[in-house]
Amino acid sequence: MRISELCDVSGVPLPSIKYYLREGLLPPGERTAANQADYGQQHVQRLKLVRALLEVGGLPVATAQRVIQAIDDDELPLTYVFGVAQYAISDGRVFDEVESGAGLETVDDLVDERGWTVSADNPGRFGAARVLDALDSLGHGHIAEYLPQYAEAAETIARADLATLGHHDDRADMAENVVVGTVLGDTLIQSLRRLAQENESNRRYPVGENQ
Repeated sequence: MRISELCDVSGVPLPSIKYYLREGLLPPGERTAANQADYGQQHVQRLKLVRALLEVGGLPVATAQRVIQAIDDDELPLTYVFGVAQYAISDGRVFDEVESGAGLETVDDLVDERGWTVSADNPGRFGAARVLDALDSLGHGHIAEYLPQYAEAAETIARADLATLGHHDDRADMAENVVVGTVLGDTLIQSLRRLAQENESNRRYPVGENQ
């Protein structure tokens, strides 16, 4: 199909498609003439992925480029693809390296207690440490007492994340699954948490009681 047809089929505006091509988010079509190229269903699928990463996952273009490169790199182990996806959603300063502190000690103790195998530079280690330090400074350090429950919930989510890979045999499909499951999964978990919090709040503190 021509680029105009790709625009119609995908629903992505032509200027956006041309931008994605320039930035390497969309692979070039098969050249048929000096200024013409043919595009296939794989381009439609890639456009869906790009839009999801940018619009639903909220990734900057440069970060989406790194993520897509990881998907397309057949030599990159899936564990590394997970790492790329994790860092893609951990660009904020809260995930910058923490060298020491009470929060980091608490996180490391939790990792040891649960027998987790994680790298020292995992952004979650630093993000959790900063959160715990901030909670303590605000006088809400007691929240750390519930870390085991939060960790148990995180383990359940991680098992579900990895279980989804069983739906694919092809490495490229598995790599894309890793990325969308991590990037979009963060938004999904945040959304489900909001629903569950309202439900639990209504259960514990029903409207009309003690008011």
